[in-house]
Amino acid sequence: MTDAPQHRLGELMERSNPPFEEVMSCVFGIEDHETRAYLVLREQPGSTIEELAASLERDRSTVNRSLSTLRDRGLVRRDRRLLDGGGDIYQYTATSLPEAKEMLHEALDAWTATVHDVIDEFDDGTD
Repeated sequence: MTDAPQHRLGELMERSNPPFEEVMSCVFGIEDHETRAYLVLREQPGSTIEELAASLERDRSTVNRSLSTLRDRGLVRRDRRLLDGGGDIYQYTATSLPEAKEMLHEALDAWTATVHDVIDEFDDGTD
């Protein structure tokens, strides 16, 4: 597991009507290409790194790093499949959209609660 995501919620506050992809990227602290990988996996569940790399027109190492980040954020699941001729391969599936939306709501609620706490606890000493 990597460090906690670095939310970019300030970026969202600057836009009056941000697209869903931007909301995902900012709230989960992921790059736009990682959000794109998540969305492609929603359409192509069970994809391998090679298949996803072809769909995204990215190299395997970039896709592998993206998938690692998405797994750390709980947005992608990796399953190992045994091959008939021996060996194995990993397949990746995106978390369901309702689950991802719930995770977005929870992250925003936690951030909002923190901001409310900061406001409530502020005391400039003049009262």
